[in-house]
Amino acid sequence: MLRDSIFECKDNRINNTKGRRMHKKVYILILISLFSFPIIGQELKDSQSRLDAGEDLKMLYRNESTFALYAHSGGGIGLAYRRGYHVHGTRKRMLEVEVQNFKHPKEIKSVNSYYDNSKGFIYGKLNSFLLIRPGIGFQNILFEKQEKKNVEIRFSYFVGATIAFAKPVYLEIIVPTADPGFNTISQERYDPNKHFPSDIYGKAPFFRGFDQMRIIPGGYGKIALSFEYGKRYNVIKAIETGATLDVYPTHLPMMAFAPKQQVFATLYLKIVWGKKWF
Repeated sequence: MLRDSIFECKDNRINNTKGRRMHKKVYILILISLFSFPIIGQELKDSQSRLDAGEDLKMLYRNESTFALYAHSGGGIGLAYRRGYHVHGTRKRMLEVEVQNFKHPKEIKSVNSYYDNSKGFIYGKLNSFLLIRPGIGFQNILFEKQEKKNVEIRFSYFVGATIAFAKPVYLEIIVPTADPGFNTISQERYDPNKHFPSDIYGKAPFFRGFDQMRIIPGGYGKIALSFEYGKRYNVIKAIETGATLDVYPTHLPMMAFAPKQQVFATLYLKIVWGKKWF
């Protein structure tokens, strides 16, 4: 009995000692955490300040988004948006949407000189075109920026759909009356077999023909080189140049007296701006 009591006392002392040690460890962890929070908070604050200042944090910006304004050899301008996701350090997956107008190279503005105050028109133009291109692609860094003053060179390629919106052209047509000295003006859809330059007074209002707009689907492919020159590592400023190939299953009815085309190649120049984040 005495021996059992002695062993029991020893076990209690051992358990008490272990308990005190455990409590000390918990207290130490709590103290370390309390002192660490201000340090971690200060580090995060310093990192955010450096990020806001556009400094290089030697970390991978996994996300980026950009907007762009561009001119193209199709005789117009366009707007573009891209969203990028890093696949690895020098390669990004890109989603893009472009919106642009498109003109035929043979479009020439004319004026009927027989009538005063006549308005300009494009003889032979059947439809006005607006293109929307949603696509996906990849962008690879060819030469990485090492310092703020350097330029980073990137190569991109994209494929996707081209959605062409064709709005028929309406013109103001001179219509003779029973009175030889008096004519009226009628707004009519352009018909190359019916309307001639001497009969046209000018182009009808822009929204005339919207109710007859039709959609012509197609596809596109694109290659591009961009030159990123921004001095802040989390801000994108770049110039991009490239070539786009649009292909349609049927010809686009653009001009009445031009060969029918289903494939269109254009060059473009973009001004790009955007941001990066983690």
